[in-house]
Amino acid sequence: MTNSVTTDIAIIGGGMAGASAGYFLADDAEVVLLERESQPGYHTTGRSAALLFEGYGNAVIRAITKGGRPFFESPPADFSDAPVLSPRGGLMVATESQLSLLDEGLADSLATGVHSELIDGDALFDVAPFLRRNVIVRGLFEPGAMDMDVNAMLQGFLRGLRAKGGQVQTDAEVISLTHDGRVWRVETRSGTVAAKTVVNAAGAWADEIAVMAGAARVGLVPKRRTAFTFDPAPGLDIARWPLTAGADETWYVKPDAGRMFGSPADQTPSAPCDAQPEELDLAIAADRIMTHTTLEIRRFASTWAGLRSFVADKSPVVGFDPRAEGFFWLAGQGGYGIQTAPGIGRLAVSLIKGADIPSDIKVAASDLAPDRPGLG
Repeated sequence: MTNSVTTDIAIIGGGMAGASAGYFLADDAEVVLLERESQPGYHTTGRSAALLFEGYGNAVIRAITKGGRPFFESPPADFSDAPVLSPRGGLMVATESQLSLLDEGLADSLATGVHSELIDGDALFDVAPFLRRNVIVRGLFEPGAMDMDVNAMLQGFLRGLRAKGGQVQTDAEVISLTHDGRVWRVETRSGTVAAKTVVNAAGAWADEIAVMAGAARVGLVPKRRTAFTFDPAPGLDIARWPLTAGADETWYVKPDAGRMFGSPADQTPSAPCDAQPEELDLAIAADRIMTHTTLEIRRFASTWAGLRSFVADKSPVVGFDPRAEGFFWLAGQGGYGIQTAPGIGRLAVSLIKGADIPSDIKVAASDLAPDRPGLG
């Protein structure tokens, strides 16, 4: 049995981007969130390492992350039963040949107003005692980087959306999009939604949704990211270790519920799909981590993969499409979709309403526009 719904805004995609946008949009609009899977967050959102790392990403990403941090630190009282942030720290580390990358990272942090510091010698190995002293020579440490509870955040946004009168429809894969000159008609496998505005938050499938709507592709490239957990040696106190990544972004590790989480930080282009890890990527990751640290990876406790979707300049695509009236892009968050969620959600509200961008998010609409130079 199918159903038919009329609303102000239909959001396609129930991951973190769609859920956060729906949460903020529902303050003064009727919102229906459409998720193709049986539960929101099944794909990339549910497969994230999730660190609030303000020094991570390009200038646009850093500005959006910084603008959204106050929401994470002081969410509404009914948002979550527990804090969504917990102390972690973020550390980028370099071999002798990679030191210039840390200098660039420090300059980026200073430009964004993020507190980071270069550390070496005993200070470095006190922070991350598992690093190989004959390989790693310096680090860039961001002590304010925080772990994020992804599920608590996603459920908080979804619960808040519903509390404000919004709807969440699952098993609602979009099969067609048409516009009659007044409203969009979104046909899904569970029914039909009519809406003045459609928000394309479909993640790796966003370009395909755009084609359905008669909009131009933005050149979105889904890229596979491999991850796994493994057990540290017995007796190691790993709880206070920071997320630690190579300055060349070819590996990282972090504590995760008593185990270590690892990744080769791979970015392998992929078709939109339910991504799965490949044995070669897992082997490469283990080798890189053991080369740069004293950690031993004898077996994987769990393995998985997710898709992180980028456009050419690695900034998000947020704004109305010039070719399709009422079709709004919310895509291309890459690997930064969790930490940027509150900022992206607030940006969506401003741009959909034609209002000024919030003053604490230091970006311009032209930085995010789907028709900016270099896309497509």
